[in-house]
Amino acid sequence: MQNGQRTTLADVAAAAGTSVPTVSKVLSGRSDVSAGTRARVMRAVADLGYRGRSGRGAVPRIDRPSLVDLVLSGVEGTWANRALMGVERAATAAGVDLMLSVARRDDAWLTRLLERNLRGAVLALVDVTAEQLATLAAAQVPVVLLDPVTPPPSTVASVGAANWAGGRAAAEHLIGLGHRRLGVLGAGRRHLYSQARVDGFRSAAMQSGVESTRLRVVHIEWSEKGAATAARSLLDGAEAPTAVFACTDNIAAAVYEAAESLGLRIPEDVSVVGFDDLPEAQWLRPALTTVRQPITEMGESAMRMLLRIMADPPPDAPREELATTLIVRGSTAAR
Repeated sequence: MQNGQRTTLADVAAAAGTSVPTVSKVLSGRSDVSAGTRARVMRAVADLGYRGRSGRGAVPRIDRPSLVDLVLSGVEGTWANRALMGVERAATAAGVDLMLSVARRDDAWLTRLLERNLRGAVLALVDVTAEQLATLAAAQVPVVLLDPVTPPPSTVASVGAANWAGGRAAAEHLIGLGHRRLGVLGAGRRHLYSQARVDGFRSAAMQSGVESTRLRVVHIEWSEKGAATAARSLLDGAEAPTAVFACTDNIAAAVYEAAESLGLRIPEDVSVVGFDDLPEAQWLRPALTTVRQPITEMGESAMRMLLRIMADPPPDAPREELATTLIVRGSTAAR
């Protein structure tokens, strides 16, 4: 918005140092635009708050097929499979066809999405930028973030889990078992879901009188080897935690590996709690105590929310947070 007037494609073109047809190409997903020009256009769209418009010069987004896209950060593991199950179930019930994309570390997924002339998209665990979200809005493609990686803008709808409450439940369980030396293995510091789980755990620990020096928090960038190394470092030493909260079940599996390498028994020497309740949690021995997040239900809710937005865009972006549940199995015991 400039001087009270609606921002136009011409304004975006001027700010990006290019032409109106080139801006239209970017917002339509055309591939015949250089990466540098595409980045400038996306940045200008975000800076100016361009949201698209109907009429002359607008990006054509009419006569769209009944087609929506699920964009995943990756297809490895059962988290992605469960999210897909939920999204597909809701899409099928609504008679909507579903496309699947994977978001790599470039804008190729966004270009493909725009080129398809979609009615909308669910972005699952995608580390989406402000420029990418602004470009989707400018192209009039409504989106819902499923388990957002970073705090979403107030204008973007999202569905997540009660991560803070889940982390707090994990701490209360371990403290109730008598543990007072606690360790936490979190995912990346900037990951919204991981930080919420850590904060919930820390809140319960502090409220229960656990000394700050007896609560060790380690953040890792996920890799199987990196998680195992961090877990071994956490568990090695005379004052090592007697209980560990891993912010994902995959990280919890790395704690099992580290404990075995150090000759520690689970749960006799160290109790372990994970988060997600993936099928793999029950394959571990002993079976993993974990916080269940309803991934399939989250996928369903995200697709239903997208369908509502497509049918009747609300004035404010909706938010949903589904409840988590502590599932107690054999990996935790009284101290």
